[in-house]
Amino acid sequence: MLIQRGARINATNMGDDTALHLAAGHGHRDVVVMLLHNKANINAINEHGNTPLHYACFWGFDQIAEDLVNNGALVSIANKYDEVPLDKAKPFLTKMLKDRALALGQDLSKIPFKDRSWLGYKTRSRDALLSRHPGIDIAQLQLVGHVASTHSGETWRGRWQDNDIVAKILNIVECTLRNSRDFQEEFPRLRIFNNPNVLPVLACCNQPPNLVVISQFMPFGSLFNTLHGESGIVVDQNQALRFAIDIARGMEFLHLMEPMIPNFLLTSKHVMIDEDLTARINMADYRFTFHERGKEYNPAWMAPEAMLKKPAEINMKAADMWSFAILLWELETREVPFADLTPMEIGMKVALEGLRIKIPPGISSHMSRLIKICMNEEAGKRPRYDMVIPILEKMKQSS
Repeated sequence: MLIQRGARINATNMGDDTALHLAAGHGHRDVVVMLLHNKANINAINEHGNTPLHYACFWGFDQIAEDLVNNGALVSIANKYDEVPLDKAKPFLTKMLKDRALALGQDLSKIPFKDRSWLGYKTRSRDALLSRHPGIDIAQLQLVGHVASTHSGETWRGRWQDNDIVAKILNIVECTLRNSRDFQEEFPRLRIFNNPNVLPVLACCNQPPNLVVISQFMPFGSLFNTLHGESGIVVDQNQALRFAIDIARGMEFLHLMEPMIPNFLLTSKHVMIDEDLTARINMADYRFTFHERGKEYNPAWMAPEAMLKKPAEINMKAADMWSFAILLWELETREVPFADLTPMEIGMKVALEGLRIKIPPGISSHMSRLIKICMNEEAGKRPRYDMVIPILEKMKQSS
C-alpha cells in the first residue's frame, strides 16, 4: 500500500539502511521480492558499508541471499571492515553463492569500500557526519564557467568528484570567525535529500574569506529563466500545473520540518528545473542569518505582513502561501510581477499602499479563485499546502 501511494523505495533510516537491508536482515522474503520488483537498489550500502546481501549471509537466510544474487547483488563488495558478503556466510552458503555468481558472470575480485555519502544519494540529511567536518577544500572544485552575479553571491558552474555542480560563493562584507561558525552550523540543515521536489545543498567550503555552497547542476536553470528567459522549454497549461504541483509538494515537505527552515523566500528565482522538467526548491538560495540582514531584493513575491512585521511576529507558513499565489499567477500569465517597478517601489506599494497583482481575463475561474484564496489579506485564512495540492491535481486531470 505504501509503495502504491508513492513511498520512496530507497529511503534510509539514521543508519543508512534501506527497506531492503531490513527485509533481508529479518528474513522477510516476500518483502524482499516485492522491493526488488519495485527496483530497490540491490547493492545499497549503509553506514557500515554493508549491503542487503551482507545481512542475508550473516543471519543465514539462504533463500533470500540466493534471490539477491539472482537479481544482481554483488558477492564481492567489501564493507568498511574489508569484509565481503561471502565472509559472513556459512561454508555451504558461501560455495552456493560463489558458484551462482560465477554462473551469472560476476567478477569475484574484491570491490573496495568507497564512501559515497557526499553525493547526496541518501534520502536523508547527513547532519551527524557533517557536524564533525569543516567542509571540503575549495581547491577540489573545478570551476569552469561563471553563471550569474546576484546580490547574494557569485554562481559558478564546475565539476567536483566527476559530477556537474554549481558553486555559489556568498557575497559578504567581512567573513568573521562568528560568520564562519554560523555558516557551519546552519548549512547541514540544507542537505535535504528525501524529497524529489527539494534540491539539496551537497556540500560547503568554509574557508574564510570564501563561504561556498555546492549543489547539483540543473540544465534548465531557474523557473524564472524558464518562464521569462531563453531556456527553450515550452510551458503549456499542463506543464505549468505540473510545476505548481511540484512546488507545492516541496513546500509542504519544508513546512512539516520541525523546526521549519527560516530565511527562505519562495520565488520563481529560487525554484530550479531538473532535466526531466521536475521543479525543485533550491536550498542554496537560503539566506544565512549573517547574510544581508534587513535587505529584500524580491519583494514582488513577499506577503505584505512579511515586510511590516518582525520575523518573530510573522506566520511564515501563511506568508509562504502568499508567495505561492504569486508563483501561480506567474505560471498562468507568463509575466514578471510588477515588472515596471523597482524593488523598492514594489516593497513600499505592496506593504503600505495595497498594491496587488491583477488577474487578467482568460485565466480559468478555478485558478483565479485559488490565487485569491492563497492571497487572503488575513494570513490565518490562507490554506495549507496539503489543502492546495489536491485542487491542483484535479485541475491537471481536467486540463
